[in-house]
Amino acid sequence: MMNLKNRNLNLPIAIISIAIPLAVAILFVLPKPDLEVGFDVKLMPFFHAVLNSATAVLLVASLYFIKNGHRKAHKWANLTAVGLSVIFLLSYVTYHFLTESTKFGDMDHNGIVDATEVAAVGGIRYMYYFLLLTHIVLAVVIVPMVLFSLLRAFQDDNARHRKIARITWPIWFYVAITGVIVYIMIQPYY
Repeated sequence: MMNLKNRNLNLPIAIISIAIPLAVAILFVLPKPDLEVGFDVKLMPFFHAVLNSATAVLLVASLYFIKNGHRKAHKWANLTAVGLSVIFLLSYVTYHFLTESTKFGDMDHNGIVDATEVAAVGGIRYMYYFLLLTHIVLAVVIVPMVLFSLLRAFQDDNARHRKIARITWPIWFYVAITGVIVYIMIQPYY
């Protein structure tokens, strides 16, 4: 692996941190291609929830490891969590490239949530949209935070790594957990 000790990677991290949400946003407005992918793409959100669950478990393990002085295990738990997050991102982008977004409360699966469906869902939709909104916003925010946390760790800048990791960990954990909760809440409408 290249020596990151004295490298300034602020610009590449900024570019990645802007490019990812921009690419995802563009996917939501592009027309969906008529492709046969050989499997039911409606299974992908479940896969995303599994990845988010595993990431949350790894983050808890990472915290446990560092609190108990197991630096190597801490490192591998975090690198595995990052790997799962990359797989999640690639799968998420693929899913939204291939399909229209599912609408919360769309009981008849026609792509429209009418007044009857809104009434049937009730006030739970406010909780769903709150969780979804905070999940999305913090998912954008967490990308540079994770990258800077990793960079500081690889640079052996432990003081700065700890400082940013104390903020990064709870946000990343929240994003992972809310990803699962949002999936559970919208799953009946796929």
